[in-house]
Amino acid sequence: CSTGDEKIINLDPMDLTKHSSPVLTDPAPINKSRLGIHSNLLPYSQTAAGCSSGLYLTIPWRKAGKLDDVRSNGWLDAMKSSSPPRKKLIKDVNIEVASDDSDSIFSSWMHKYPSALNSFEKIANYAQGKKIAIFLDYDGTLSPIVDDPDRAFMPKPMRAAVRDVAKYFPTAIISGRSRDKVYELVGLTELYYAGSHGMDIMCPVSHAMSNDHQSCIKSTNQQGKEVNLFQPASEFLPMIDEVFRTLVENTKDIKGARVENHKFCASVHYRNVHEKSWPTIAQIVHDILKDYPRLRLTHGRKVLEVRPVIDWNKGKAVEFLLESLGLSNRDDVVPLYIGDDSSDEDAFKVLRERNQGYGILVSSLPKETKAFYSLKDPQEVMEFLNSLVRWKEQITL
Repeated sequence: CSTGDEKIINLDPMDLTKHSSPVLTDPAPINKSRLGIHSNLLPYSQTAAGCSSGLYLTIPWRKAGKLDDVRSNGWLDAMKSSSPPRKKLIKDVNIEVASDDSDSIFSSWMHKYPSALNSFEKIANYAQGKKIAIFLDYDGTLSPIVDDPDRAFMPKPMRAAVRDVAKYFPTAIISGRSRDKVYELVGLTELYYAGSHGMDIMCPVSHAMSNDHQSCIKSTNQQGKEVNLFQPASEFLPMIDEVFRTLVENTKDIKGARVENHKFCASVHYRNVHEKSWPTIAQIVHDILKDYPRLRLTHGRKVLEVRPVIDWNKGKAVEFLLESLGLSNRDDVVPLYIGDDSSDEDAFKVLRERNQGYGILVSSLPKETKAFYSLKDPQEVMEFLNSLVRWKEQITL
């Protein structure tokens, strides 16, 4: 099936051999991957797969351009929009207002996504007689966004609020950080933890779990209690580790750049990098990813994240945790998901599609979201959690 202008690339996940720039067609969905989940894990068409032998794929080659690559594919625009000025954010929000006044626009946005604090009575009435499950992002939700990710500490009053809410409601933290790192920052044994955007979940052993989750293994937590450990991207560990080390080496001369290994994804932070060096960072990541067709790029708040190409995200993690907690397929459950990042939109979307519970966006600026409600900052998140605790204590008297 190959021609003289094509090369053969080995797609074995354990083969980390470097290759030049492949041009990939749109991935064909695979109904059931060997991970036991619906996945776009192998990014090639069924026709191409049929022409190849084993896990080898015929892919045409092209010469890689330099900075034009990251400009033409929109990476630089996405990087600039990750923390845009207020005026840019307002323009991006689809809200019809008669005035350009930012306060008027923000008021209109708040009408569309009301404050969860001001709407607390409505939320509580809906949850009356039902079981609430709490899902929380970490950075920007429980802790402030800071220049140094290692110093994104959760204030003591917030930790107390999270501990109290976990006394009454099953509570999980779903973070882009590694599960071990977010546990280190939070330090509460009462919670369930999901790291790497839900690709590394530690949850209770449950007989309610279906047999579809083939990547679920028995393990023990910090207290020696038996738990389930779910890692649907475990085969990507060597690949992510190699990409991480390559990113560290290739960005070491860029002042302010920081690379983190979150186990199942790698992050390149450019918050402290001068904007004139952003194209260089983007090009470095772009050139590395060309050698890894089974990895993809996502954008966060001044961070580029490299993840496996699998159909798994924070929304899938919410559904998995609900199932593991025995709370799936029940009409008497109200999931509440609170988060501030674009990756949290997958969870908001799941709750909307299930027509169950509420997504709550943490943002002080208007932006489009799949959430139902909003909170301005971590301080309001803490107030909302404390309100839940007081409400629960009152109704149980």
